[in-house]
Parts: sequence; C-alpha cells; structure tokens
Amino acid sequence: MNINSCHILLKNVLFFAHHGVAPQEMVTGNEFYIDLRLKTDFKHAAVTDELDDTISYADIYAILKQEMEIPSKLLEHVCGRIATRLFQEFPGIEEIEIKLSKRNPPMGADIDSAGVEMHCTRS
Repeated sequence: MNINSCHILLKNVLFFAHHGVAPQEMVTGNEFYIDLRLKTDFKHAAVTDELDDTISYADIYAILKQEMEIPSKLLEHVCGRIATRLFQEFPGIEEIEIKLSKRNPPMGADIDSAGVEMHCTRS
C-alpha cells in the first residue's frame, strides 16, 4: 500500500475567548471555532499503533487552548501565533491549514460567524 499523504484534523474546536477590535469584545468575550488540518507523516504509526510515532491531538489541543487564552485584536494574529507555535513544538508538521471563526460578530449583520483562514508551510 502507498500512503500518499497524512493529515491530523481537529474540527469545530470551541473556545470562549477575548479577541476583537472593539473594547467591549475584550471585556465580554465571544465563542470561537477552530478547524485545523496538519500535514505530517504518520505512516509508521499506521503500522506500529504507537502514539510516539505520530503527533498527539491532545497535545495540539493544549497549544490551541493556551494561545486562545491570550487576548488579541485580530484573528489573523491569533492564527499566526498558533501556526508558529505548532511548527516550533512539532518538527514533524509540514503544513498547517487553520480556520478561526468568531460566532455572531458585533458588526450589525445577520451572520453566523466571520473569520480567517491561513495555509502555512514550514520554511
């Protein structure tokens, strides 16, 4: 069997955090969703069934949680911090796709969420 690519996924990870340009957003907070897709090689883990041969999604979640607890004005900044940290902590990550959405943003629109998406490769 040829395994052409491998990805670890975390979908619709919900956080309550204090991100936003408006001062009230930093005080009251809001709900945010993260979708994360990490390209890494876990072919060996597919054979060995050993956690040491892959990246633990529990460890990935811990980093998301830590970074979401740091208030920021821009979601772009939060995504940049998360991507930088994941690349630093896990040398096996080759690419990162991250979507960060704010539920019901205070912009006077009938909208479920607004957010950003970033695709990064290791340099």
